Amino acid sequence: MDTPVTTPVSALQPTLARLRGAWQARRPDHAQRRADLLRLREALKGRLDEMAQTIAADFGHRSPHESRIADGMTVLNEIDHLCRHLRRWMTPRRVGVGWRFWPARAEIRPEPLGVVGVIAPWNYPVNLALIPLATAIAAGNHVFLKPSEHTPRTSAFLRTLLAEVFPEDRVAVAEGGAEVAAAFSALPFDHLVFTGSTAVGRRVMAAAAANLTPLTLELGGKSPAIVCDDYPLQRAAARLATGKWFNGGQTCIAPDYVLVGAGRRDALVQALRDQVRARYGEDLAASGDYSRIINDAQYARLQGHVDDARARGLEVVVLGAADPAQRLFPPTLILEPGEDATVMQEEIFGPVFPILSVGSLDQAIAYVNARDRPLALYPFSHERARVERILRETLAGGVSVNDTLFHFAISSLPFGGVGPSGMGAYHSRTGFDAMSKQLPILWQARRTGGDLLRPPYRKAQWLIDLIVR
Repeated sequence: MDTPVTTPVSALQPTLARLRGAWQARRPDHAQRRADLLRLREALKGRLDEMAQTIAADFGHRSPHESRIADGMTVLNEIDHLCRHLRRWMTPRRVGVGWRFWPARAEIRPEPLGVVGVIAPWNYPVNLALIPLATAIAAGNHVFLKPSEHTPRTSAFLRTLLAEVFPEDRVAVAEGGAEVAAAFSALPFDHLVFTGSTAVGRRVMAAAAANLTPLTLELGGKSPAIVCDDYPLQRAAARLATGKWFNGGQTCIAPDYVLVGAGRRDALVQALRDQVRARYGEDLAASGDYSRIINDAQYARLQGHVDDARARGLEVVVLGAADPAQRLFPPTLILEPGEDATVMQEEIFGPVFPILSVGSLDQAIAYVNARDRPLALYPFSHERARVERILRETLAGGVSVNDTLFHFAISSLPFGGVGPSGMGAYHSRTGFDAMSKQLPILWQARRTGGDLLRPPYRKAQWLIDLIVR
């Protein structure tokens, strides 16, 4: 495996200058952008097994199948989508000028911004590095990437992979810890994409403000699931289990808590228990499909939530044996936590699942609306009117109806949060436009009525009366 390194802070500004100088000397055309994307796709596709092994080494253990799906398939799918639509997105779009400005014509021309910075997190360290990177390349930019220090082997893998695909003045990688990350976020990028926690997002935004750097912030929060009374509990449990325990729950759009009718809560608990047994068997440690927690600090944070719940006398249902030595944290249900419980005060980002009873859909909607707008929302109902009501009366960054997670993987859907769960969006055309300057251009005719609109205005009174009618 590739050896992790630390990039000197003093090297960040010169690297940015090199990237920007090369971009200014030769802005990428369609042929270069498409060739870059296809080379990246080929290189990643040929190293998927190595990628999965490298990520697993950083996590202690991570299901190779989950790595191939979440960090492999998603990136390949996005690159395919970018290549399929790139020429059309790059084409200037004619827009009308209105009769008052005839015979002028106008267009909007997507132009690359320059150098895009990408700060990637550790939970999906390839996906959340390469999808924004590929989008920035599609938009004609050069890219400076800062992977997470919590997955150093994967960061080194990305550095080597990208060095094989791109010249050093087109894509660069900075590695290191908090000091490097802080200096990186303060660089004068033309656009900066950050994926991570809300708390760190605030610091990134403050650092970027000094340069007025435009931002795409992909944060997190407490994403709710609402299981309506008409929806089959076994099916709901299966899809909630996928969303909550994929990657050991370390997913920004994982369902953070579930709201269910009081009379159906215990049946949902049993259905979730059945799902754990069906997916991972009787011994989580023996299953190759149950991922570990990324590091000791995150493990201790999750254990703190469970300890707090027990201290408050809450019912805690542990669905498997823990093994702190290998950071195996079992699926854990916490029933009816109040607002004072720590598990309800921050994004969980792990396999701990609060379940709360509600007396009605009104109560469920009110509960969601009393909190910060979430990154994702998961309504479960076969009654279209109920789903439409939830969608109409709440607001989230994205929604999967009767499922979890999958809206992220649909390339044609934008991905982004609202307020504390994020700012801006990317994926597909949305990301291409965000990482481009939508340049407005007016083409004036040789002869125009505008030439008459100058003092003394009495000579053009007839024209003024015409255009202001």
